[in-house]
Amino acid sequence: MKHSTTQPTRRGRGPARRIGRSLALVLPVVLVLSGTLAVTRVNWSGNPSHSVLTASDLSAPGVPARHRAPQDVLRDQLLTELQEKDPGVALTHLQEAVDDRPSLAGHCASIARTLGRAAVRIYGPARAQSYSRPVCDTSFASGVLAAHS
Repeated sequence: MKHSTTQPTRRGRGPARRIGRSLALVLPVVLVLSGTLAVTRVNWSGNPSHSVLTASDLSAPGVPARHRAPQDVLRDQLLTELQEKDPGVALTHLQEAVDDRPSLAGHCASIARTLGRAAVRIYGPARAQSYSRPVCDTSFASGVLAAHS
């Protein structure tokens, strides 16, 4: 009895399998990117007159305050105070603003980190750290550290 030494050919080793593998790798990336782009196009401001609000619209100089988010207006005011006075005054006003408007609490940490980075640029790391206090879970100090590293 003679046995065949050739292996039967496997199906799926051709171009269709390569295309399938490529799609399996590329499709999730495409879906994540398209979802991210869709989220940036949603009108999160709640103002129907602005159907598309992009990140560049929020920080554009010359945009009236009524068209900007409250946390962006507060951040800019505090950065001005930090430059004109000192970080201690800006941190005090940040804490007061969060106490007065609890809706700003979710933005407190990012504003404090921004103040910390700005303080390092203006005052240097040692002096900026001297203004650190537990506002928004010590985010000011983490901003100082991030800018100094």
